Amino acid sequence: MIEGLRGAGLKLTPQRLAIVEAFADDPTHPTAQEIFERLRRRLPTMSFATVYTTLDTLAAAGLCAVRALSPGPARFDPNVAPHGHAVCDSCGALIDLPGRAARATAAPPAGFVVRAVETIYRGACARCRAR
Repeated sequence: MIEGLRGAGLKLTPQRLAIVEAFADDPTHPTAQEIFERLRRRLPTMSFATVYTTLDTLAAAGLCAVRALSPGPARFDPNVAPHGHAVCDSCGALIDLPGRAARATAAPPAGFVVRAVETIYRGACARCRAR
């Protein structure tokens, strides 16, 4: 992701580097608030707006994806490779499905240009089912 920032011509500020370090390998699809909370002690002068703007910049550069798959705030996905998701209706967990877990079978409407195809499974995760 750092190489992607450089390639996009974006400055490698201490704040951006800290956000990337806190986020790049996180499979939980954190919200901007969660990342802000993680970094609050380390960078006490950094604002929530800086975190959100940085995540938005990463998304605009194609270095992460914004996911709004469950109720609540947008979640940020560092995995930009094609993949599906499983969403727990109970706890809201958002779990990556490796590769293309399923393919769309319906054709888009006439004249519609497809940018991406997403597969989303909704249900209950193993932890919630065990409760």
